[in-house]
Amino acid sequence: MAKTIDIASPARTQAILNQYGLRAKKKFGQNFLTDGNILSGIVQAADLTKEDLIVEIGPGIGGLTEYLARAAKKVLAFEIDPDMVKILAETLAPYDNVQIVEQDVLEADLKTVLAESFGEKSAVKVVANLPYYITTPILLALLQAGIHWEKLVVMMQKEVADRLSAKPGTKEYGVLTVMLDYYASVAIALKVPAKAFNPAPNVDSAVVTLTPKPAEKPVDHPKQLFSLVKACFAHRRKSLWNNLLQRFGKEEAVKEGLTQALQLAEIDPGIRAERLTLADFTRLYEALKEKKVLQ
Repeated sequence: MAKTIDIASPARTQAILNQYGLRAKKKFGQNFLTDGNILSGIVQAADLTKEDLIVEIGPGIGGLTEYLARAAKKVLAFEIDPDMVKILAETLAPYDNVQIVEQDVLEADLKTVLAESFGEKSAVKVVANLPYYITTPILLALLQAGIHWEKLVVMMQKEVADRLSAKPGTKEYGVLTVMLDYYASVAIALKVPAKAFNPAPNVDSAVVTLTPKPAEKPVDHPKQLFSLVKACFAHRRKSLWNNLLQRFGKEEAVKEGLTQALQLAEIDPGIRAERLTLADFTRLYEALKEKKVLQ
């Protein structure tokens, strides 16, 4: 591959934007990472080798993509902005192991696209600087897609990263923490200051690693479990009992069913949802199903 000046260097990033008369588009959550040390840290967090197959989401002008192309076997990058697709054709021209898909990843048939690009049963890593305004929908879509992900290494708003990796009993712990814990082990790999981007966002960021895992106690309908978790967190300062009454109603038969389910799950009705683990919520879900409170 031909030697190039890094796309992500501050000077070249600005030169590319100037050349094409472009500015970052807020509607696509575009901020271009220009810190080579952070980019190297992302590659290191992903444990990339020349055998790795990578999915990237939102490559922008190709700063991270270039680092991935150098470290991995092949990169499949989803880009929704047609202006960026045109730029990528030029900035990534030196790399023959990059494929750009002009499509919203949330609308893509991921299994089909990955099978066509990588083969039917390949293990794949996701490495991406996610658009912050749709971080959660993208993560859940990826984890629920039924694809053999080896690891996900994603940049996101630091506040969201703190929520993903929070422990029960903390103010950051909530619905998103529980939902992600069902699918993956989560850890913060890097903290990224706003000044590492062009333009600088209004918040700091973090790189998070998610290692997919089988659910310890899988349920028949995960989305129904998550709906229950949302109901339990509806009013954080209220007790679990009060939130359950708001969700299921206050009829005497309902109260009796809730009481029996909580006893079966060995959960104190006076506790707050923020103190319950995924295992607790799973026991509660199964008990509510058994007592016919949850259909």
